[in-house]
Amino acid sequence: MEYTFTLKYQLCASDCDHDRLLERLGAAGCDDALVGVGQVRRIALAFTRESASAETAVLSALADVKRAIPGASLIEATPDFVGLTDVAELLGVSRQNMRKLMVNNASFPVPIHDGNVAIWHLADVFAWLAWKGGYQLEQTMVAVAGAAKQVNLAKGVGQLAPEMRREAQALFT
Repeated sequence: MEYTFTLKYQLCASDCDHDRLLERLGAAGCDDALVGVGQVRRIALAFTRESASAETAVLSALADVKRAIPGASLIEATPDFVGLTDVAELLGVSRQNMRKLMVNNASFPVPIHDGNVAIWHLADVFAWLAWKGGYQLEQTMVAVAGAAKQVNLAKGVGQLAPEMRREAQALFT
């Protein structure tokens, strides 16, 4: 099965030679990624990876990038963090349709950020839409959204101080 996802990284100062970076990524097995370098000290790799599962595809890509650019720091895996407009585009419906679903259904997932723009994990919205029924969901996208969410959650937990991690786990489980 083929899975499409993007990994975004912060580069260290010594990894800013793009030609050398491309060589290292290719040698490490990232030849199935389009590389974007539009921001200073950042890189985005849009993968289309053949694998038995989305989790295996994402994890193998993370390992390949780690081998090629050990000093790079993962910013995020996508698709994961989305607004209503993003979900609407993925489903081929209007933003107003998505907003109506959110407002009229108490069971709609709680956003992970609720500011001027609310943000959800795409996997949570997909799970809700599957439960609700009536929407055609591309299963590879659903699987990749779940894998990206897990990577981003694991990354966030890894940034907690150990004592905070223990206390937080006790409160949330």
